[in-house]
Amino acid sequence: MSIPPRFPQPVDRAAATDAAKTADPRWLAHRYDPDHDAVHLIDADRAARAAATFLTDEHLPSAAQPVIVSRKLARDAIQRRDPVHFVFHSAYCCSTLLAQALDHVGVASTLKEPVILNDLVGWRHRGGDPAHIGDVLDSALTLLARAYVPGEAVVIKPSNVVNALAPAMLSMRPNARAILLYAPLPVYLTSIARKGMWGRLWVRELLAKQLADGIVDLGFAPDDYLRLTDLQVAAVGWIVQADLFAGLATRFPGRVRSLQSETLLATPRQALAAICDLFGLSADTATIDALAQSKAFGRNAKDGTAYHAADRDRDRSDGAVLHAEELDKVLAWAHAVARNAGVEMDPPAPLLG
Repeated sequence: MSIPPRFPQPVDRAAATDAAKTADPRWLAHRYDPDHDAVHLIDADRAARAAATFLTDEHLPSAAQPVIVSRKLARDAIQRRDPVHFVFHSAYCCSTLLAQALDHVGVASTLKEPVILNDLVGWRHRGGDPAHIGDVLDSALTLLARAYVPGEAVVIKPSNVVNALAPAMLSMRPNARAILLYAPLPVYLTSIARKGMWGRLWVRELLAKQLADGIVDLGFAPDDYLRLTDLQVAAVGWIVQADLFAGLATRFPGRVRSLQSETLLATPRQALAAICDLFGLSADTATIDALAQSKAFGRNAKDGTAYHAADRDRDRSDGAVLHAEELDKVLAWAHAVARNAGVEMDPPAPLLG
């Protein structure tokens, strides 16, 4: 998602009122307007955020009535910094499920794809000044990391289109830790194929953003991408993210761990316990048991309908059979591309194993 070409003019109101809203964690930093250097705050309490699939206008009715505040005023009103950690992901890898499972009072509050970070990506792609973008990114992280309980961690799961900013975010927050969550390439490609035209369009949009970010270096000429099939484009985007994740694990040793979606689904308690340990979350044995028994593991993370392991396995199997010929050919091609580019199919620093 990119920001609209124009935002409403910031409203002149009492600074004390604005500061009070900024300090209250229920007022979510939702959008950034670079023309006025202003932040849009919306009233979204913990229950509203938990109910929303993503923190987007579609899922947050209060987005239609923002309070528009000077970014600097909003930033300066924050009196404390709560711990912040990240879940960076490849998309279609149970990242929303993980965010839902981690959201537990006294442990962590999670933010599922806050749009303000997408706004910075759009601004960057339109030629925004890198130094100014960095300053605003730091402010955005400060505004997002406001826990409901003092000392409770905030776990941010950005959209995967924000992944190119991950190195900057980890550099700005040296105490932050990150999980790099990804689906194995066959699972990812099968998921894209099953989604039909919209899935295939999405992977082309993702690659276009990755090219704009300058993070694609697989030996292709620019016009080569126009000759690729949709699933080849999907594979390229996935390999680019695998390369980025490997770079993060190498650049931030001890702070960044990789996790495969299939490992999370197969061993949820072990994975959640390891994540809590990595993030330094306050979670005893009983709390970790509760996280592992979250309803999130038995429902579709996107629409909330019942969705169990057997349903997931059936859908994957049906998709793999239906698209078998195309999947087999693209997988063989993708392995050759990754090998030639020196990209491992599994990022280093696994959380488990």
